[in-house]
Amino acid sequence: MRIALINSGLGLLAPAAALHQLRPDADLVLAPDPDGMPWGPRTPADIASRALLCARACALHAPDAIIMACNTGSVHALEALRAEFEPQIPVIGTVPAIKPAAAEHRSVSIWATVATTASAYQRRLITDFADGADVTSIACPGLAESIDAGDEAATATAVAAGAAQTPADCEAIVLGCTEYELVAHRIGLVVPSAITYGSATAVATQALRRIPATSRATSDHEHGSAVGTVRVLLSGRPAELPAAALRYPEGRLLAPLVVGGRVERLPAAGFLGRD
Repeated sequence: MRIALINSGLGLLAPAAALHQLRPDADLVLAPDPDGMPWGPRTPADIASRALLCARACALHAPDAIIMACNTGSVHALEALRAEFEPQIPVIGTVPAIKPAAAEHRSVSIWATVATTASAYQRRLITDFADGADVTSIACPGLAESIDAGDEAATATAVAAGAAQTPADCEAIVLGCTEYELVAHRIGLVVPSAITYGSATAVATQALRRIPATSRATSDHEHGSAVGTVRVLLSGRPAELPAAALRYPEGRLLAPLVVGGRVERLPAAGFLGRD
């Protein structure tokens, strides 16, 4: 079984780690787009073009499913990806976990990029799934970029700014950008009254569900003994795992599985995240 994940940056690490934990035997293809990042300021057509570039490179590795592990990419590129690859290869999108958060809590905040916070897409999600909860949208300028860069100081500053905007009675924080899941623990520390809701596990579970039965049956036979591999494609090119990925537990989990390229040397600065 092989699953490809696409994102402009490191936001694909969280669902990739969830997939590895659910199915350690699955091979993964990680396809960030450093040449085109960030996607947020780009036009919808440009985002779709960048996503297709990454997906076509992934398709050469014959994946059983492709995950668009990016909220922005899911809004603007999912239709183009599905038009090109389905039904042969299922394409799974990413949606912020507003529905489960609102089902359990009355005061919910959505942390997202500036573009997503201002988008009709997020407003529609709140209208459709908030279920009567009091929802506050929190724009977090620079947070995704600092996470992708592995910049601990800038990440801490951006998280603190998000926390300052979050209502004191907030019970749940929806992580509306997949990069934010890499620092969910840090967000939880600065807003200890709130539970963080990410989408990584739900997306991974949906991808496994969508894989054709024939591919799933072959992999199920080997499940329990085999350990999958990880391949990295940077803007479509076979490459090393970016050094910034090693600042996060999810990246460190996947790093020993990387084939087809060594892992870059980690910078001298300390790790972000859980040890």
